[in-house]
Amino acid sequence: MDSHPSLSTLPILVLLIISWNPLCFATSPCHFPAIFNFGDSNSDTGGLSAAFGQAGPPHGESFFHHPAGRYCDGRLIVDFIAEKLGLPYLSAFLDSLGSNFRHGANFATAGSTIRPQNTTLRQSGFSPISLDVQWYQFSDFHRRSQIIRSKGGIYKNLLPKASDFSRALYTFDIGQNDLTSGYFLNMSTNEVRASVPDVLNQFKNVVSYIYGVGGRNFWIHNTGPFGCLAYVIDRMPISKAEFDDVGCGIPFNEVAQYFNRGLKKVVAQLRKQLPHASITYVDVYTVKYNLISRARKHGFEESLRACCGHGGKYNYNKHIGCGGKITVQGKQVLVGKPCKDPSRWINWDGVHYTQAANKWIFEQIVNGSFSDPPIPLNMACHRQPRVD
Repeated sequence: MDSHPSLSTLPILVLLIISWNPLCFATSPCHFPAIFNFGDSNSDTGGLSAAFGQAGPPHGESFFHHPAGRYCDGRLIVDFIAEKLGLPYLSAFLDSLGSNFRHGANFATAGSTIRPQNTTLRQSGFSPISLDVQWYQFSDFHRRSQIIRSKGGIYKNLLPKASDFSRALYTFDIGQNDLTSGYFLNMSTNEVRASVPDVLNQFKNVVSYIYGVGGRNFWIHNTGPFGCLAYVIDRMPISKAEFDDVGCGIPFNEVAQYFNRGLKKVVAQLRKQLPHASITYVDVYTVKYNLISRARKHGFEESLRACCGHGGKYNYNKHIGCGGKITVQGKQVLVGKPCKDPSRWINWDGVHYTQAANKWIFEQIVNGSFSDPPIPLNMACHRQPRVD
């Protein structure tokens, strides 16, 4: 008996394949007229600098050739997202100088957490502009931008159209500081883990709020392996047995993975609760750990040490950071110097990634290989059928 399907059954098979693969309907790329970003220093393009003082040189030296509000030698992942979508780099909502919000706005600030902190920036180093504050800022921007735009003239060129809010891409990269802030407040690993459900519930609320005012397309990064970052493993004492073969702190990365599992469940819940939303969950943890653990394979010479810093095993000093100076015989001397070739280093300043690393990470995630559902960035407006 011939096991091949007859011609009469082929149309049925084609229909089954199409119904199984929803991307068959997504034949055209999305047109995102704007990006609205929420996050921390991993995607801050000038928010904290505008509010609390510029991230000084040598930040920005590899691309902008001057400080550009980013804690990096150049571009961040969110900058590469904007480039890919053919949009200008995002102006920080808090930056009043030279900002153009026609194609979106960035509400992220370095040091931000999802859950509000009970300490000041000077006490803990964490921003008071938590995710709920970023939501308030966005809500105000959403309403007032249209009032101002209606005046015409230059305002029409500086602010988004009303219809852009429902067609825009809403990007999120936040949560890492909720975990590290717990450790820096001397919480145990179990206590940090116990805080995660409340943190994720607050994240879920903000996404729901944005949906409530018309947001439909969400691109959500999980949190990275912060147990591989100098500012954590240099400051938090753990035993030698608690480091993996790469040199990363196992307890910290396990907490990051615990957070990410919870975040993925929250995304699944949001898909059910927000029926018209397109929500893409992006596993940047796996990409970042792959880069750090196989640095030389991917063209990098240094994985854990900071390119720009001062002293210690990781070229990191919490008291004298990148661009830091000390006084010697009455003169200011730069000691927080950058390495000669940041493009060969993964870590920029003990906390953040270099432009080269950000670019490499973006190139891995842009095609959807690490996304759920596995769709590329330029198809992220296409909603996937719900599977109960």
